[in-house]
Amino acid sequence: MKIKLDCAVIVEGKYDKIKLSSFLDALIIETNGFSIFHDRERMELIRQLARTRGIVILTDSDAAGFAIRSRIRGSVREGDIRNAYIPDIYGKERRKAAPSKEGKLGVEGMTREVLTDALRAAGIPFSHTEERTGGRRITKLDLFEDGLSGTADSKRRRTAFLRAVGLPERLSANMMPEVLNALMDYEEYRERLSRLKI
Repeated sequence: MKIKLDCAVIVEGKYDKIKLSSFLDALIIETNGFSIFHDRERMELIRQLARTRGIVILTDSDAAGFAIRSRIRGSVREGDIRNAYIPDIYGKERRKAAPSKEGKLGVEGMTREVLTDALRAAGIPFSHTEERTGGRRITKLDLFEDGLSGTADSKRRRTAFLRAVGLPERLSANMMPEVLNALMDYEEYRERLSRLKI
């Protein structure tokens, strides 16, 4: 059974996302570490999510994690923005040969219980839900078949669609399936697409 969150969770990297995905039913966005400082498209997505569904920032408790958290907080000024903090626990993640520079475990090294407590302490409402089994998901192939990726005219079509559904125009075709699946089901995607004359 997974914990369902309506808000999006912002984490530093893919291993954090993998850890959280094992027990959260939520949209999880990676900053790709310090890349967020220069990634306007991803920052605009985070701003949009803060305005529309709320975000919780869950970064490591080291200096890098706080720098990334601070950058997001400084760039996202509107919407529901919450901070979840993990405790300072010293050790090393299993996949790493050595501890981090500060010797602290990051999000990926925390237990489910510690991460759940951090979300609760941030005031994040959640409920338990069974794994989603029903409903067709939106895929990259759908985007290709619908002319939103991989064609000469796909950028124009994708931009028009993203505007129509209230998402940043710069959202890439690679990021679209995850974001769209968090916001709508396949039937709504088809219906919204059919309304556009693109």
